[in-house]
Amino acid sequence: MARLIAERADALPGLAEVFREHGYAGASLSLIGAATGLGRGSLYHFFPGGKQEMAEAVLAKIGDWFERQVFAPLAQAEDPRGGIDAMMVAIDRYYRSGQQACLIGAWGLGATREPFGVAIAGYFQRWIAVLADALARGGVEDDRALTLAQDVVSGIQGAITLSRALADPTLFRATLGRLTARLYTALAAA
Repeated sequence: MARLIAERADALPGLAEVFREHGYAGASLSLIGAATGLGRGSLYHFFPGGKQEMAEAVLAKIGDWFERQVFAPLAQAEDPRGGIDAMMVAIDRYYRSGQQACLIGAWGLGATREPFGVAIAGYFQRWIAVLADALARGGVEDDRALTLAQDVVSGIQGAITLSRALADPTLFRATLGRLTARLYTALAAA
């Protein structure tokens, strides 16, 4: 049965999957059409700016999800441990225990970074800043909090890559557990 695409937001999950699996350059209109169920005319109706507008919309949707599910809970948690727990649960769910690629991370590595560099950098800067702020609220010295936040975000990104490469979701979950323990140790020592 054909998927009903009534508005542009309905096309975003299919677009995201094509971009994740084929990259920006490899995401042809035929692949995008097959994933969304939209023909070329409909795609350009919803995204007059073409593939770049599609990619920008996908990045914005990912950013919005992270803002609601990861960044806001970290920023608003009275107890940093609660925010950290919420972050780790959301991350495990979003990345399907490391089996779903991080589109933003992958695009940050190659030629795709250039047209989307501001959005990519902003995503990682926000994540690091919010996590560092949560740690600082828990008494961790600012410099140490920033270093830990950078280590944790890079550890999550590395775990996604390794878990996908080895097709081993237990590796991703174990890494999240070790990173959580490291954050808790820093909070306990503060």
